Amino acid sequence: MARPIGYYVHHHGDGHRQRALALADSIGERLVLLGTGLAGRTGGVRTIELPDDCLPEQGFAGADGEAHRAQALHFAPIDHDGIRERVAIVSRWIADERPALIVVDVSVEVAMLARLAATPVVYVRLAGLRDDPAHLDAFRAAHALIAPFDEALDDPATPDWVRAKTTYFSGLTAHRSEPAPDAPRDDILVVVGAGGSMIDGPALAAAARATPDRHWRVAGLIEPVSDAPANLQMLGWVDDVAAEIDRATVVIGGGGDGVVSAVLAAGQPFLCLPEARPFDEQRSKARQLRAARAAVVRESWPVAEDWQAVLAETAASATGVGAKLHDPDGPARAAAFLLAMAEQRA
Repeated sequence: MARPIGYYVHHHGDGHRQRALALADSIGERLVLLGTGLAGRTGGVRTIELPDDCLPEQGFAGADGEAHRAQALHFAPIDHDGIRERVAIVSRWIADERPALIVVDVSVEVAMLARLAATPVVYVRLAGLRDDPAHLDAFRAAHALIAPFDEALDDPATPDWVRAKTTYFSGLTAHRSEPAPDAPRDDILVVVGAGGSMIDGPALAAAARATPDRHWRVAGLIEPVSDAPANLQMLGWVDDVAAEIDRATVVIGGGGDGVVSAVLAAGQPFLCLPEARPFDEQRSKARQLRAARAAVVRESWPVAEDWQAVLAETAASATGVGAKLHDPDGPARAAAFLLAMAEQRA
Protein backbone atom coordinates (compact mmCIF):
# COMPACT_ATOMS: atom_id res chain seq x y z
CA MET A 1 0.00 0.00 0.00
CA ALA A 2 1.25 3.49 -0.84
CA ARG A 3 2.58 5.49 2.06
CA PRO A 4 0.03 7.91 3.55
CA ILE A 5 -0.03 11.67 3.19
CA GLY A 6 -0.55 13.45 6.50
CA TYR A 7 -2.44 16.74 6.77
CA TYR A 8 -2.20 18.73 9.99
CA VAL A 9 -5.40 20.79 10.49
CA HIS A 10 -5.15 23.80 12.80
CA HIS A 11 -8.22 24.23 15.00
CA HIS A 12 -8.54 28.04 14.96
CA GLY A 13 -11.13 29.02 12.36
CA ASP A 14 -12.58 26.56 9.85
CA GLY A 15 -10.64 27.28 6.64
CA HIS A 16 -7.95 24.70 7.45
CA ARG A 17 -10.49 21.87 7.69
CA GLN A 18 -12.28 23.02 4.54
CA ARG A 19 -9.04 22.94 2.54
CA ALA A 20 -8.22 19.47 3.82
CA LEU A 21 -11.63 18.13 2.81
CA ALA A 22 -11.40 19.76 -0.62
CA LEU A 23 -8.10 17.96 -1.22
CA ALA A 24 -9.45 14.68 0.18
CA ASP A 25 -11.89 14.40 -2.72
CA SER A 26 -8.95 14.04 -5.13
CA ILE A 27 -6.28 12.42 -2.95
CA GLY A 28 -8.53 9.69 -1.61
CA GLU A 29 -7.75 7.18 1.14
CA ARG A 30 -4.05 8.05 1.34
CA LEU A 31 -4.91 11.28 3.13
CA VAL A 32 -4.92 11.22 6.94
CA LEU A 33 -5.95 14.31 8.90
CA LEU A 34 -4.30 15.14 12.22
CA GLY A 35 -5.89 17.74 14.45
CA THR A 36 -8.06 18.69 17.40
CA GLY A 37 -11.87 18.53 17.31
CA LEU A 38 -12.15 16.74 13.97
CA ALA A 39 -14.42 13.93 15.15
CA GLY A 40 -17.63 13.83 13.13
CA ARG A 41 -16.52 16.68 10.87
CA THR A 42 -14.49 14.96 8.15
CA GLY A 43 -16.92 12.61 6.43
CA GLY A 44 -15.13 9.37 5.69
CA VAL A 45 -11.62 10.82 5.78
CA ARG A 46 -9.31 9.09 8.28
CA THR A 47 -8.32 11.21 11.26
CA ILE A 48 -5.85 11.17 14.14
CA GLU A 49 -7.32 13.12 17.06
CA LEU A 50 -4.83 15.28 18.96
CA PRO A 51 -5.25 16.70 22.48
CA ASP A 52 -6.02 20.40 22.72
CA ASP A 53 -3.07 22.80 22.99
CA CYS A 54 -5.08 25.74 24.35
CA LEU A 55 -4.01 27.54 27.51
CA PRO A 56 -6.65 27.14 30.25
CA GLU A 57 -6.82 30.84 31.01
CA GLN A 58 -7.00 32.24 27.47
CA GLY A 59 -7.77 29.51 24.98
CA PHE A 60 -5.63 29.71 21.86
CA ALA A 61 -4.41 33.26 21.31
CA GLY A 62 -1.24 32.34 19.45
CA ALA A 63 0.93 33.59 22.32
CA ASP A 64 2.39 31.41 25.04
CA GLY A 65 3.59 34.13 27.43
CA GLU A 66 6.98 32.45 27.83
CA ALA A 67 10.06 34.58 28.46
CA HIS A 68 12.41 31.89 27.11
CA ARG A 69 11.58 30.60 23.66
CA ALA A 70 13.61 30.10 20.51
CA GLN A 71 12.82 32.53 17.71
CA ALA A 72 12.08 29.51 15.50
CA LEU A 73 8.92 28.81 17.52
CA HIS A 74 5.66 30.72 17.98
CA PHE A 75 3.76 28.72 20.59
CA ALA A 76 5.67 26.55 23.05
CA PRO A 77 4.26 26.89 26.57
CA ILE A 78 6.07 25.09 29.36
CA ASP A 79 4.54 22.22 31.36
CA HIS A 80 1.51 21.72 29.08
CA ASP A 81 0.32 18.09 29.15
CA GLY A 82 -1.74 18.47 25.99
CA ILE A 83 1.27 19.57 23.97
CA ARG A 84 3.40 16.76 25.37
CA GLU A 85 0.76 14.27 24.22
CA ARG A 86 0.36 15.94 20.81
CA VAL A 87 4.08 15.69 20.15
CA ALA A 88 4.09 12.04 21.23
CA ILE A 89 1.08 11.11 19.07
CA VAL A 90 2.38 12.85 15.94
CA SER A 91 5.88 11.38 16.40
CA ARG A 92 4.48 7.90 17.01
CA TRP A 93 2.25 8.11 13.92
CA ILE A 94 5.19 9.21 11.79
CA ALA A 95 7.36 6.37 13.12
CA ASP A 96 4.65 3.74 12.59
CA GLU A 97 3.18 4.89 9.26
CA ARG A 98 6.23 6.52 7.59
CA PRO A 99 4.16 9.10 5.68
CA ALA A 100 5.45 10.16 2.29
CA LEU A 101 4.94 13.78 3.36
CA ILE A 102 2.97 15.94 5.76
CA VAL A 103 1.00 19.03 4.75
CA VAL A 104 1.01 21.53 7.63
CA ASP A 105 -1.97 23.92 7.68
CA VAL A 106 -0.71 25.63 9.79
CA SER A 107 1.83 25.42 12.61
CA VAL A 108 5.49 26.26 12.71
CA GLU A 109 5.92 23.82 15.59
CA VAL A 110 4.30 20.86 13.80
CA ALA A 111 6.31 21.63 10.67
CA MET A 112 9.56 21.56 12.61
CA LEU A 113 8.51 18.42 14.51
CA ALA A 114 7.79 16.59 11.24
CA ARG A 115 11.06 17.75 9.71
CA LEU A 116 12.97 16.58 12.81
CA ALA A 117 11.19 13.24 12.39
CA ALA A 118 12.74 12.90 8.90
CA THR A 119 9.51 13.68 7.03
CA PRO A 120 9.13 16.05 4.07
CA VAL A 121 6.87 19.01 4.85
CA VAL A 122 4.60 20.98 2.55
CA TYR A 123 3.73 24.17 4.39
CA VAL A 124 0.49 26.03 3.68
CA ARG A 125 1.46 29.69 3.52
CA LEU A 126 -1.39 31.99 4.48
CA ALA A 127 -1.84 35.60 3.45
CA GLY A 128 -0.20 38.53 5.18
CA LEU A 129 3.43 39.42 5.72
CA ARG A 130 4.99 36.45 7.50
CA ASP A 131 8.63 37.46 7.53
CA ASP A 132 9.32 36.78 11.23
CA PRO A 133 12.14 34.34 12.13
CA ALA A 134 9.79 31.44 12.97
CA HIS A 135 7.88 31.56 9.69
CA LEU A 136 11.01 32.03 7.60
CA ASP A 137 12.69 29.04 9.25
CA ALA A 138 9.59 26.90 8.62
CA PHE A 139 9.56 28.04 5.00
CA ARG A 140 13.25 27.17 4.60
CA ALA A 141 12.80 23.73 6.17
CA ALA A 142 9.78 22.86 4.01
CA HIS A 143 10.22 20.90 0.81
CA ALA A 144 7.52 23.06 -0.79
CA LEU A 145 5.14 25.90 0.02
CA ILE A 146 1.58 26.17 -1.22
CA ALA A 147 -0.67 29.22 -0.97
CA PRO A 148 -4.48 28.82 -0.99
CA PHE A 149 -5.03 32.01 -2.99
CA ASP A 150 -4.16 33.57 -6.32
CA GLU A 151 -0.69 35.09 -6.59
CA ALA A 152 -2.29 38.51 -7.14
CA LEU A 153 -3.49 38.40 -3.51
CA ASP A 154 -0.02 37.83 -2.05
CA ASP A 155 1.46 40.58 0.09
CA PRO A 156 3.77 42.73 -2.06
CA ALA A 157 6.43 42.70 0.67
CA THR A 158 6.74 38.88 0.70
CA PRO A 159 10.44 38.00 0.16
CA ASP A 160 11.27 36.97 -3.40
CA TRP A 161 12.70 33.60 -2.36
CA VAL A 162 9.48 32.75 -0.50
CA ARG A 163 7.39 33.60 -3.57
CA ALA A 164 9.70 31.50 -5.76
CA LYS A 165 9.24 28.50 -3.46
CA THR A 166 5.44 28.90 -3.42
CA THR A 167 2.93 27.24 -5.74
CA TYR A 168 -0.40 29.09 -5.75
CA PHE A 169 -3.68 27.17 -5.72
CA SER A 170 -6.79 29.32 -5.51
CA GLY A 171 -10.18 27.74 -4.98
CA LEU A 172 -9.16 25.38 -2.16
CA THR A 173 -12.59 25.24 -0.58
CA ALA A 174 -14.94 22.38 0.15
CA HIS A 175 -17.21 21.15 -2.64
CA ARG A 176 -19.74 23.79 -3.66
CA SER A 177 -23.41 22.94 -4.07
CA GLU A 178 -24.88 24.03 -7.37
CA PRO A 179 -27.94 26.23 -6.76
CA ALA A 180 -31.20 25.12 -8.30
CA PRO A 181 -32.17 27.23 -11.35
CA ASP A 182 -35.39 28.35 -9.65
CA ALA A 183 -33.87 28.91 -6.20
CA PRO A 184 -35.15 32.13 -4.60
CA ARG A 185 -32.56 34.88 -4.35
CA ASP A 186 -32.10 36.83 -1.16
CA ASP A 187 -30.57 40.25 -0.76
CA ILE A 188 -27.72 40.62 1.75
CA LEU A 189 -25.78 37.75 3.31
CA VAL A 190 -23.43 38.43 6.23
CA VAL A 191 -20.92 35.63 6.83
CA VAL A 192 -19.45 35.46 10.33
CA GLY A 193 -16.34 33.26 10.42
CA ALA A 194 -15.40 30.77 13.10
CA GLY A 195 -12.24 32.67 14.05
CA GLY A 196 -13.96 35.64 15.69
CA SER A 197 -15.53 38.78 14.24
CA MET A 198 -16.07 42.51 14.72
CA ILE A 199 -19.72 41.94 13.75
CA ASP A 200 -22.21 41.84 16.61
CA GLY A 201 -25.97 41.66 17.01
CA PRO A 202 -26.69 45.31 17.81
CA ALA A 203 -24.63 46.50 14.82
CA LEU A 204 -26.50 44.13 12.52
CA ALA A 205 -29.86 45.28 13.86
CA ALA A 206 -28.92 48.93 13.33
CA ALA A 207 -27.82 48.26 9.75
CA ALA A 208 -31.04 46.36 8.98
CA ARG A 209 -33.19 49.15 10.43
CA ALA A 210 -31.30 51.71 8.33
CA THR A 211 -32.11 49.72 5.16
CA PRO A 212 -35.73 48.58 5.59
CA ASP A 213 -36.02 47.76 1.88
CA ARG A 214 -33.26 45.11 2.10
CA HIS A 215 -33.45 41.58 3.47
CA TRP A 216 -30.49 40.68 5.72
CA ARG A 217 -29.45 37.11 6.52
CA VAL A 218 -26.58 36.21 8.86
CA ALA A 219 -24.68 32.91 8.62
CA GLY A 220 -22.46 32.09 11.58
CA LEU A 221 -22.44 32.03 15.34
CA ILE A 222 -23.31 35.40 16.81
CA GLU A 223 -25.06 36.68 19.92
CA PRO A 224 -28.88 36.72 19.76
CA VAL A 225 -30.54 40.00 18.82
CA SER A 226 -33.36 40.62 21.29
CA ASP A 227 -35.08 43.35 19.26
CA ALA A 228 -34.24 42.20 15.72
CA PRO A 229 -36.14 44.01 12.96
CA ALA A 230 -38.32 41.94 10.64
CA ASN A 231 -35.80 42.18 7.77
CA LEU A 232 -32.99 40.53 9.78
CA GLN A 233 -32.78 36.72 9.81
CA MET A 234 -30.21 34.81 11.90
CA LEU A 235 -29.35 31.48 10.27
CA GLY A 236 -26.87 30.25 12.89
CA TRP A 237 -23.93 28.08 11.86
CA VAL A 238 -24.27 26.93 8.24
CA ASP A 239 -22.19 23.99 7.00
CA ASP A 240 -22.79 24.75 3.31
CA VAL A 241 -22.27 28.50 3.36
CA ALA A 242 -21.35 28.42 -0.35
CA ALA A 243 -24.99 27.62 -1.18
CA GLU A 244 -26.10 30.65 0.84
CA ILE A 245 -23.54 32.85 -0.90
CA ASP A 246 -24.89 31.70 -4.28
CA ARG A 247 -28.34 32.99 -3.28
CA ALA A 248 -27.17 36.43 -2.18
CA THR A 249 -27.01 39.61 -4.23
CA VAL A 250 -24.43 41.19 -1.88
CA VAL A 251 -22.09 39.33 0.49
CA ILE A 252 -20.50 40.90 3.59
CA GLY A 253 -17.70 39.16 5.45
CA GLY A 254 -14.13 39.20 6.70
CA GLY A 255 -10.95 38.52 4.79
CA GLY A 256 -10.48 34.88 5.79
CA ASP A 257 -9.58 32.30 3.16
CA GLY A 258 -12.87 30.41 3.40
CA VAL A 259 -15.29 33.26 2.83
CA VAL A 260 -13.06 35.01 0.26
CA SER A 261 -12.67 31.83 -1.79
CA ALA A 262 -16.39 31.10 -1.67
CA VAL A 263 -17.33 34.64 -2.72
CA LEU A 264 -14.81 34.66 -5.57
CA ALA A 265 -16.12 31.27 -6.72
CA ALA A 266 -19.69 32.58 -6.80
CA GLY A 267 -18.72 35.88 -8.41
CA GLN A 268 -20.89 37.90 -6.02
CA PRO A 269 -20.40 41.56 -5.09
CA PHE A 270 -18.36 41.53 -1.89
CA LEU A 271 -18.01 44.00 0.96
CA CYS A 272 -14.86 42.90 2.82
CA LEU A 273 -14.50 43.91 6.46
CA PRO A 274 -11.07 42.50 7.37
CA GLU A 275 -10.63 41.32 10.94
CA ALA A 276 -7.55 41.99 13.07
CA ARG A 277 -5.41 38.88 12.73
CA PRO A 278 -1.74 38.06 13.35
CA PHE A 279 0.66 39.07 10.58
CA ASP A 280 -1.96 41.43 9.12
CA GLU A 281 -3.42 38.42 7.31
CA GLN A 282 -6.92 39.67 6.52
CA ARG A 283 -6.04 43.33 6.04
CA SER A 284 -3.26 42.40 3.62
CA LYS A 285 -5.62 40.26 1.56
CA ALA A 286 -8.30 42.96 1.64
CA ARG A 287 -5.83 45.51 0.27
CA GLN A 288 -5.01 43.18 -2.61
CA LEU A 289 -8.70 42.46 -3.26
CA ARG A 290 -9.32 46.19 -3.46
CA ALA A 291 -6.33 46.69 -5.76
CA ALA A 292 -7.68 43.96 -8.05
CA ARG A 293 -11.15 45.58 -7.94
CA ALA A 294 -12.57 42.32 -6.60
CA ALA A 295 -14.14 43.81 -3.44
CA VAL A 296 -15.20 46.97 -1.70
CA VAL A 297 -13.24 47.24 1.54
CA ARG A 298 -14.04 48.99 4.82
CA GLU A 299 -11.71 48.77 7.81
CA SER A 300 -14.60 48.96 10.30
CA TRP A 301 -18.33 48.32 10.41
CA PRO A 302 -20.09 51.27 8.74
CA VAL A 303 -22.35 53.50 10.82
CA ALA A 304 -26.06 53.02 10.25
CA GLU A 305 -26.61 56.11 8.09
CA ASP A 306 -23.88 55.02 5.63
CA TRP A 307 -25.32 51.60 4.81
CA GLN A 308 -27.49 52.59 1.86
CA ALA A 309 -24.51 54.15 0.08
CA VAL A 310 -22.12 51.33 1.01
CA LEU A 311 -24.51 48.66 -0.31
CA ALA A 312 -25.09 50.62 -3.52
CA GLU A 313 -21.32 50.93 -4.03
CA THR A 314 -20.82 47.22 -3.40
CA ALA A 315 -23.59 46.18 -5.79
CA ALA A 316 -22.15 48.43 -8.48
CA SER A 317 -18.67 46.91 -8.02
CA ALA A 318 -19.63 43.58 -9.65
CA THR A 319 -17.26 43.51 -12.63
CA GLY A 320 -16.49 39.79 -12.91
CA VAL A 321 -12.86 40.46 -11.96
CA GLY A 322 -13.14 38.24 -8.90
CA ALA A 323 -13.75 35.14 -10.99
CA LYS A 324 -10.24 35.50 -12.43
CA LEU A 325 -8.85 35.03 -8.93
CA HIS A 326 -10.65 31.70 -8.43
CA ASP A 327 -9.61 28.42 -10.04
CA PRO A 328 -12.41 25.83 -9.91
CA ASP A 329 -9.78 23.16 -10.58
CA GLY A 330 -7.62 24.34 -7.68
CA PRO A 331 -8.29 21.34 -5.40
CA ALA A 332 -7.58 18.82 -8.18
CA ARG A 333 -4.39 20.64 -9.21
CA ALA A 334 -3.17 20.87 -5.60
CA ALA A 335 -3.94 17.19 -5.03
CA ALA A 336 -1.99 16.24 -8.16
CA PHE A 337 0.93 18.36 -6.93
CA LEU A 338 0.96 16.59 -3.56
CA LEU A 339 0.53 13.12 -5.06
CA ALA A 340 3.41 13.70 -7.47
CA MET A 341 5.63 14.71 -4.56
CA ALA A 342 4.49 11.71 -2.53
CA GLU A 343 5.19 9.32 -5.43
CA GLN A 344 8.86 10.29 -5.25
CA ARG A 345 8.84 8.52 -1.86
CA ALA A 346 6.31 5.76 -2.52
